[in-house]
Amino acid sequence: MKLRFKKGLDLSLAGAVKSSEISKYEPDECAIVPDDFSGFIPKLMVREGDSVKVGSPIMHDKISEDLYLVSPVSGTVKAIIRGDRRKIMRVVITNDHKYECVSFDTKATVKELLASSGLLAMLRRRPYDVVVRTAVRPADIFVTALDTAPLATTLVSRLPNDALTVLTRAVEALSGLTEGKVNVSVGDDWTFGDLPGAVMHTVSGPHPAGNVGVQVSAIAPAGQGREVWTLDIVTLYNIGLLLQTGVLNPWTEVAVTGPMVASPGLVKTNPGAALAGMLKDRTTTDAHLRVISGNVLTGTAVGAEDSFLRFPYRQITVIAEGDDVDEFMGWASMKPSKLSVNAALPFSRLTRLFSPDARMNGSRRAMIMSGEYERVLPMDIMPEFLLKAIIGRNIPEMEALGIYEISPEDFALCEFVDTSKLPIQQIIRDGLDFLRKENE
Repeated sequence: MKLRFKKGLDLSLAGAVKSSEISKYEPDECAIVPDDFSGFIPKLMVREGDSVKVGSPIMHDKISEDLYLVSPVSGTVKAIIRGDRRKIMRVVITNDHKYECVSFDTKATVKELLASSGLLAMLRRRPYDVVVRTAVRPADIFVTALDTAPLATTLVSRLPNDALTVLTRAVEALSGLTEGKVNVSVGDDWTFGDLPGAVMHTVSGPHPAGNVGVQVSAIAPAGQGREVWTLDIVTLYNIGLLLQTGVLNPWTEVAVTGPMVASPGLVKTNPGAALAGMLKDRTTTDAHLRVISGNVLTGTAVGAEDSFLRFPYRQITVIAEGDDVDEFMGWASMKPSKLSVNAALPFSRLTRLFSPDARMNGSRRAMIMSGEYERVLPMDIMPEFLLKAIIGRNIPEMEALGIYEISPEDFALCEFVDTSKLPIQQIIRDGLDFLRKENE
């Protein structure tokens, strides 16, 4: 099937990766952050000072007790950081740089193997966009091989040239977990041909065409009573490697990007890596910077205390904070260097690279029913009405307007273009969590 999305928006930002050269960075510390895995209720399995290997269980889910988060490196548990009401914020592991790995039993069932290795926790289920439940058999599984987010590098380039055999084995394994099909969505850069056992879809269009939720909505939407699982092609490859070798791949390839990065590039490192060493000597200025683990639309801002690479471990973006900027007229300035999605600002639609900062440029106000969300959302959904239903906790309206199909990342562009400055992604997350508690 060919899917061509016309709605969306590609942001022209400075700081893209232009070289295929990959540097290597072995962090001294890594961290596991349970909040990165929505719906995962952690219960610790280690204490400070414990020795761990790559793949050693660190915590398990309290609901699906056989679903684990595991160590990305070998070494020692340095610290267990807790927040209010003793909530687990992160587990910090000191890397001994030996990368001793746990040997998993490849004769176990596929679901047991994936759950115990931590790979199953990297899948998401819809409705609700949270970690999967091991007791559930999904209607379909969807894999995306695209990343159309701002400054993102292609996922296909992260696969070795001989990846076809590994991917085929992973598709075969996942086929046994679903009642339906394994759907793989690829772009024009796909070079591996059709994967045996998978239904292939060719996708094109502006961002968010690469979002797996947009693809699911166009192919076979999720709904109440119809659960689907989603993942990306890199996770699929890691599943195949685990099945083939019995050990977990401790490496990930990260794109270091953004206007404030002097030398954007690709870095091979460990999941959860400390970012201070990775970004050392890469930034262009000593001004206030915002380091984002992820892209500018959906990533997580990290500070000095929690500066670790966050799941899904694909990208780092560095932009100016903007709190030290003193410009004439402030956010109302008509400077041609400002990025805008309409013609309100001079030169805003020229083909050029922009370097925006983290300022909101305006205050929050009542929602404006202008149709601006629909122009960037390629889903058969009325976003303004859905958002109002979520805010009002009107469950029948939320269900009728398609909340079971969506995730916060699908609405990231809506938040970007929103003249009302609403925290749309957080509203979606709160609505999904509320509905999940009501139904489960």
